[in-house]
Amino acid sequence: MKDNQVNIGILGLGTVGTGVARILLEQKELLRTRSGLTFNLTAISELDWNRDRGLDLTGVHCTTQADEVLNDPNIDIVVETIGGYEPAYTFISRALQNKKHVVTANKALIATRGRELFKLAEENGVDLLFEASVGGGIPIIKGLREGLVANRINSIYGILNGTSNFILSRMHQDELEFDQALKEAQAKGFAEADPTLDISGGDAAHKLTILATLASSAFVDYHQLSVEGITNITKLDITFAKSFGYTIKLLAIYRALENGLDLRVHPTLVPNSHLLAAVNNELNAVFVNGDFVGNTMFYGPGAGERPTASAIVSDIVDLSRNLDQHLTNRAVHLDRAAATVPLTEITNRFYLRFFTLDAPGILSKISGILGEHNISIASMVQLETHEQDHYVPIVLLTHEASEQAMAEALDKIGKLDFVRDNYLRLRLF
Repeated sequence: MKDNQVNIGILGLGTVGTGVARILLEQKELLRTRSGLTFNLTAISELDWNRDRGLDLTGVHCTTQADEVLNDPNIDIVVETIGGYEPAYTFISRALQNKKHVVTANKALIATRGRELFKLAEENGVDLLFEASVGGGIPIIKGLREGLVANRINSIYGILNGTSNFILSRMHQDELEFDQALKEAQAKGFAEADPTLDISGGDAAHKLTILATLASSAFVDYHQLSVEGITNITKLDITFAKSFGYTIKLLAIYRALENGLDLRVHPTLVPNSHLLAAVNNELNAVFVNGDFVGNTMFYGPGAGERPTASAIVSDIVDLSRNLDQHLTNRAVHLDRAAATVPLTEITNRFYLRFFTLDAPGILSKISGILGEHNISIASMVQLETHEQDHYVPIVLLTHEASEQAMAEALDKIGKLDFVRDNYLRLRLF
C-alpha cells in the first residue's frame, strides 16, 4: 500500500463478486471518508464477460486469466468469490505465496482446508479474512473475534442456512409438505437446483466448523461433526411440534463441555418462547452465550449479493487499516486442535414419531423398551387417524436421555413387526 491507496483484485464476477465490485466503485467516497483510505478496484478475473452486470468497469483491468491478478505486484488484496474447492484453493494459495492478503466468503474451503491456508498466510506475513463465510451480512466473525474477545464462549446455537430455514418456515406457516416448500424455495431463488448441501445440513456444518474454531481458539475438524438434515420432516411433525409449543429449526450447535466440544447440526424443536423460534424464511441468526456477557443474538440476512459483499468489504477495510499500521490480524491458533465429545456421550430430550398398527398394547411395548434403556416419557400423543394399511401415528417427548441409549432403543423398536421403519427422532432445544 502506497500513499493510503489500496489496490484490489477480484477473482470471479458472479453474484457476490459483482456485489463487491459495485460497493468498491459506487461507495468509494463513503469508504474514503470512513477509513481515510482510497480503495482502487484494479483488476477482475472472470471467465464469462458476456453477461451485463450493470457495472461501469472503466479503468479496471478485465481479464479471463487469474494469473494477471495473482501476479500483479501492484495489487495489495485479492478477493476470492469463485467458491468451491478448486481452483479456489490453488488461487488463494498462490495469492498468499505472492504475499497478497486475501478475503474470501468460501465457507467450504475455510472449514475443510483452512488450517493449511492460515499456515501459508502466517509463513508469508499476510492475512486471510473470512467474515462473509458465515451469516452473510451478519458480523458474527467479528463478534466472536472482537466484540466478545473477553469471553469464554459457553454455547452457540445458530440458524445458519437460509434455504433450510425458508423451507421449514413455509411448512410451519402454510402447512406445506417438505417437497412443496422446497419447490417454492427454488422458484424464489432461495434454493439451488441441487439443494443437497443445504437440506442435508452440510452447509450449516461448514459454518459451524468456522464458528467453533473461533469460539474455542482451536482448530475443529469438520469431519468430527454430527450432521443431520431436514428431508425426513413431514407436515405431520410440524403439526405435532406446534401442539407441544415448539417450532422446528435446523440448528448448528456448539457447547463447551468439561471434556470437549459438543458439535452438532440437526433439526431441533425450539420452544416458541425462544428468540430463535421467530427467525423465519431465509434469515439467519446466531445465539451466543459468553461467560461474562451472557446471552447475545446476531440476526440478519445470511446470503445474497449485497449482504455478503458488505461483509467482504468490511474485511477489506480491516485489512487495509492493518496494512497502514503494518499489523496482521491473527484470527486462529495454528498449533491447537479442538477435542470433541462423541455424540454417543451427549444427552438430550427427544421427540419420537412412530407409525404403528392400531392394536392394543403397542404403546406399552414401546414404552417398555424405552424404559429398559432408562428413557422416560414426558408427553405422548396418539392419533386415531389411520395412515395406509391401518397404521396410526404415535408421538412421544422424552426426558433427558443419552444418545447411546436412544440409538439402542430405537434399533429394537424399529425391528418390531407392528412398527413401520420410517420413524423419526428429533432433539429438543
